[in-house]
Amino acid sequence: MGARQTKKPNLKSASTASPSAKQYTSFDQLDGTHPWMDVIPDGYVPYRVRELGHGEVTYFNYVLAKEMGLIPSDHLSAMTENLKEKIVKTFSLQILNEYDEINSLKGHGKIDPATIKPNKFMASRYLQLQHANKQGKTSGDGRGIWNGTVEHRGRVWDVSSRGTGVTCLAPGAVEANRPLKTGAAEFGYGCGQAEIDELYSAAIMAEIMHLQGIPTERVLCIIDLGKGYGIGVRAAHNLLRPAHLFMYLKQSRFENLKAGVDYLIDRQNQNGQWNIKSKHSLSRFDEMAEEICKSFAKFTALLDIDYIFAWLDWDGDNVLADAGIIDYGSVRQFGIRHDNYRYDDVERFSTNLNEQRMKARLMVQVFVQMADYLKTKKKRPLKEFAKHPTVLKFNQRFAEARNHRLLYRIGFNAAQRDLILKQKDLFICFDREYSYFERAKVSGAKQKVPDGVNKPALFNMRNILFSLPAHFATEGLSRPISDDVFFKSILSSFAKTRDTKIRSKHCSHIQNFQKLYAKLVEVAAGTQKPQQIIKGISQRAQKLNREDRITGNALIQIVFEIMAQVKKGMAVSDIQKVIDQLIFSYQDMPEVPTSRFFNNKPRLVIRADLYSKILDHVQSHREDI
Repeated sequence: MGARQTKKPNLKSASTASPSAKQYTSFDQLDGTHPWMDVIPDGYVPYRVRELGHGEVTYFNYVLAKEMGLIPSDHLSAMTENLKEKIVKTFSLQILNEYDEINSLKGHGKIDPATIKPNKFMASRYLQLQHANKQGKTSGDGRGIWNGTVEHRGRVWDVSSRGTGVTCLAPGAVEANRPLKTGAAEFGYGCGQAEIDELYSAAIMAEIMHLQGIPTERVLCIIDLGKGYGIGVRAAHNLLRPAHLFMYLKQSRFENLKAGVDYLIDRQNQNGQWNIKSKHSLSRFDEMAEEICKSFAKFTALLDIDYIFAWLDWDGDNVLADAGIIDYGSVRQFGIRHDNYRYDDVERFSTNLNEQRMKARLMVQVFVQMADYLKTKKKRPLKEFAKHPTVLKFNQRFAEARNHRLLYRIGFNAAQRDLILKQKDLFICFDREYSYFERAKVSGAKQKVPDGVNKPALFNMRNILFSLPAHFATEGLSRPISDDVFFKSILSSFAKTRDTKIRSKHCSHIQNFQKLYAKLVEVAAGTQKPQQIIKGISQRAQKLNREDRITGNALIQIVFEIMAQVKKGMAVSDIQKVIDQLIFSYQDMPEVPTSRFFNNKPRLVIRADLYSKILDHVQSHREDI
């Protein structure tokens, strides 16, 4: 597959650049070299890469770039000519794939040598369920390359790009059994390009997830190449997926697996996310499995309570190894609990919201199997680890994280949540009533939706979590909302005529829900009076259950509106401002630590007409999938 390539330049000694361009030399770290190349020399396919020399930078994440040290901390959130030139030179790239190389040798499609980068870039190999081969022998980055790593303030960031050309690891290329030309659309998952609308969707949603405290990849920039296609650049402290490791476990390649796991542990330690001290002891693999169990239990609980569909599955592809979202193509934030929704991926349906916990536990089980294999050099069947202590801990940790997240969503702070959870029976009773409403579905059969199937949720519990504490703050805990008003407030827009009639069973559950809610507040108050804390609960609850929740379908319409305005000639700078306006409105979520580089000052609304349409879409789709 190729040996280690040219070492990265010494940035401190760089530069004949002008002062204005000199401040962007940190980008020079992204030269295609990556430590994974040394760790597993055959864990990737190396590609020559050429600079395209063109492209419009239509989105740049200034906050993230400052966190990564790519631009100075005092840099204005505005594009300069030097910055644009640096971004295009660094990221506007296309691989010379097998098709290109063959045709170049034949004298077709000549390539200017001056545009070719000195180092080869990697398309990494990993397991993917889209491939017929279930051991990862043909799969991996099908339309992307890793740009490299950035080191800043003792922490490391991975950076990769998608839309840079079709690789031999793309499902379409494997199906065709021959090299494919980038841009050809004769085979599914085989064109190697990224549509610009999906890149905008990812940029918006990833940053909104980040501001809600959901672990996720983030979008650094988008380069519009024209004709509806572009390049999207993602960054995270670790872009490794479980699938990168599962592949070697499936293939029983011990040395490669050990090298990959050692790399994962070292990177997580370096970035301060794990603290596995037994560097040369076999116990480090058990500690890794424990860390994976903790992080995946918490992550899956967040997805469950926040109604986030991320299609977790056995291959460990659509998730980061440190438990975070990657690949927003199938990720959706639901408005209410649509746990019957399944994404239709042509050949298969996805898992649903309820099944994500099971799939996460299965991934933990695979990591436990992996740890045992690394300790004993004998690979035992996966089923033998179903009752391993670490696997059994997953359910407990998931339940604990889910309980905290639900109480957080209601509006209780950390100290109040601890007081409530000491009253275990009380919380269980409340959770039972909450789930009665939250999990109820509309009458009738499942319905086809544009990208799958669903049976919609009947009730919107976010509405009552928003309004109930405000009511109690005004009226007192002894005066509940009337049954009829409560029922009408939680009915979702999907309710059919037969679903809209309140029945005695509903009244019983409504009354019990409010009694238990009031009891939660009393317990959370501790030595204080309940009325002293209910206002604070209300303020938090209104932020956490806001009406302008951007669902998957809302996002599709938002991006459609932006694209329509682009076609009408909207300025590039306005695209950035509209996206930022939307993203930054999600700041100040309770208990979510955010970078000091986010601007909390009121922002002037750009293109008020467009932004008004965007908010209309958010409102009309707020209960959607």
